[in-house]
Formats: sequence, structure tokens, C-alpha cells
Amino acid sequence: MYDEVAAEHDESEPASGCGPLLPSDSSDTKPLRQQIFEHVRAAGRAARADVTRALGISPGSATTLTADLISAGLLREVEGLPRETGRGRPPVALEVVPEGHHVIGIKLSDEIHSATLTDFSGRMLADATLPTPPTPKTLNHLLEEIDALMDLVLKGAGKSLADISAVGIGMSGIVDHETGMVPWSPLLTERDVDMGKAFVARFGLPLLIDNDANVLTLAELWFGAGRAMSDFAVVTIEHGVGMGLVLENRLFRGARGMGLELGHTKVQLDGALCRCGQRGCLEAYLADYALAREAATALHRNPRNLQSPATMLEALFAQAKSGNEAARTIFRRAGRYLSVGLSNVVQLFDPELIILSGERMQYDYLYAEEVLAEMHKLTLNDGRVPCRVEIHAWGDLVWARGATALALAAVTDATVGDARI
Repeated sequence: MYDEVAAEHDESEPASGCGPLLPSDSSDTKPLRQQIFEHVRAAGRAARADVTRALGISPGSATTLTADLISAGLLREVEGLPRETGRGRPPVALEVVPEGHHVIGIKLSDEIHSATLTDFSGRMLADATLPTPPTPKTLNHLLEEIDALMDLVLKGAGKSLADISAVGIGMSGIVDHETGMVPWSPLLTERDVDMGKAFVARFGLPLLIDNDANVLTLAELWFGAGRAMSDFAVVTIEHGVGMGLVLENRLFRGARGMGLELGHTKVQLDGALCRCGQRGCLEAYLADYALAREAATALHRNPRNLQSPATMLEALFAQAKSGNEAARTIFRRAGRYLSVGLSNVVQLFDPELIILSGERMQYDYLYAEEVLAEMHKLTLNDGRVPCRVEIHAWGDLVWARGATALALAAVTDATVGDARI
């Protein structure tokens, strides 16, 4: 019924290339020059003949435009493609000049911020993490933490801020990708924060910012299982519950760029209190703080203690595995609410694949067979193939890599296309 894959993914570099592998649809308005560049980067290395076939252009156009990209220092010729016969010189291929640009991707989180520094080919050169107190912060405090984190990752790569072309950031909450505004985030004490303006004023670099579930979805689209898929969804369960959606090979954000807030869809009227201030949100039954709230009762802990939600959940999971029925009940209940959320995703968007990701996917109760079976029961499946579900137990750095995709896309638009950042 379901293709369930539970995998502890390797965060080392892919064999070659980065970015979506499927060709752009007919509505794509990117200049042909940029389409060629992005095809070569996605392939890792590509011969001109491959470019002409993939994009449906003439050999003359491919030769002219690739010569322009080589002259601009964006592509270079290399020998490395396998020969079709045992004789003759290896075919000349094209690849991205990796030193052309460098970007930083950052994931801001409740307890640990993470960052990666990537070259223009998408290769990760360095990474860094920074522990942070799990309390909401002022914008200035958050910028100070970003400053310290970027300093760490720059030192790890032997680079300076002057070597960076753009920065991408993923953070939880409601984030307006187009304007850089953050109407609400559990990481901030303030509302309606102009994060983009404040970042540029402090660091003098372009900032591309998005909801953290979107950047994880970009990580799958650029570096992971979604590279060769046109339609898939990512549901994340960590400190909150998030969702990203790819439709027709593109990240879908909604009309105002702030859609897909699965964690704040309502599953019970006048239900449990969510950290957004409303009641009955899906997140209020699945997120760290929601499970920890009930764990205090199941484990007979003082709810006023300062034990972190992560520590509480580790203890709760251990108790569930050892047979504590109260602990098991908490996870089973969370699993049922997850099945409701997933069935709604299937019913609304009919994705080819749903990827369950995030730190909490270490708890197998959340993707047990009964959870997936309940999801199936709650959807109208007559006459259609059930949606596949995969479990991707990524670590923190993949979120930051997804944020580098935000920055790489913007720098590519600016240097190869016609956009400005």
C-alpha cells in the first residue's frame, strides 16, 4: 500500500550536480543562456550535444551561448565524459566554475543554529553550528547570533564576508519570501519584523529568507529525492510542524508567499493551545512542546521544571519503548493527528510523494503502519494509486543547505539571467 523508506541520510556531497533535473515547463521565462547554465549545473558535467537535446535548441545556439558563458567565467570546458569507443580523445564537457560565487545558507532554530558555505556549483565547503538558548529573542539579539554563526562558517572555509554573494535563511513562523518581512516567528519576541532590511543594514549582503519547511523542501528539490520529481510534499515535525510543496517542478508558496502552514491548520475547535496563540492547531498536538507538555504528566515530572522539551521527549520515548502505556498513548495520539494532517495534504494536492522529515521522525510511533493505514482510510483512494510516503531522517545541516539553494537561485538570476538582488 505504501512505499515507506526509513533512511538515515548521508549529508556528504552528491555524486554530481545540484538543482532540479527535470526540464522547465513551457511557461518558463528564463533566458536561454540561464537555462543552459542551470542544465549544466544540474548535470554536474554536460557535453554541448547533451544541452541541445535536453533544451531542444540548435547546435549553433548552444555553441554561441556556451561560449558567452565561458567568456563570462561562469562555465568552463573539461575533459571527463566517458568515451563511447575505446579510441580517441574524451569528449569535452562543460561544468560550472565553482569559484565564481559563494553563498551561505542558515537554519535558525530554537536550540541550535546551523550554517553551510557553498560554491557556485552547489558544493559545500564548510559548515558550522551555534547553540542558542531556547527562548524568543529580539531582532538585534538574533542578528548577533547570525553574525557569530557566519564568522564560524567563514573561518571554516577560509573565506571572508567580502567573498559572499548572498545569504539564505530559513526560520520557523510566517515568513514573506518576497519582502523579507516576518509577520510572526516563535524565535522572535516582536511581530512584523523587517528581517531583510535589518540584515542588509548590518551585513551589506543580499538576504533571501523563507519558512524553514520551504528551505527543507528546496534541499530535497536541489540535492535530494525530489530532483527528478515534478510534484511532491515535505512535512516536517520538529519544534513545530511545517510543510513545503513542489508543483510542476517549482516550490509553491501561495499567492502572498506565506502558504502551506500545515501546522496551523485546525484539527479541533477550541482545542489545545498552540504557540501561535490560537487553539486547535495541528502543531499543538504534534510539536516538541506539545508532546513535552503531556510528557510531564506521564513521567510524573514537575511541569515547572526547566528541562528542555528534547530531553523530556527522549525520556518519554524511552518509557514508551520499555512498555509504559501512558507514554505509548501520547505517541499514538500524536500519530493519529499526524494521519489527519497527511490525509488532508493528499486530499488537497494529490502529491506523488510525501516526505516525512525532521528530528522527531526518530520516533517510529509517528510513522508506524497504523498511522499510514489511518491516513489511507481518511482519503478518497478509489481508483487511484495511493500516495507514497518516505521517511528522511536528515540532520540539521540539510536545512541550511536548502537555504543555500535560495541564495544560489537568486545569484544565478542576477548573474546569468536578468534579475537583480
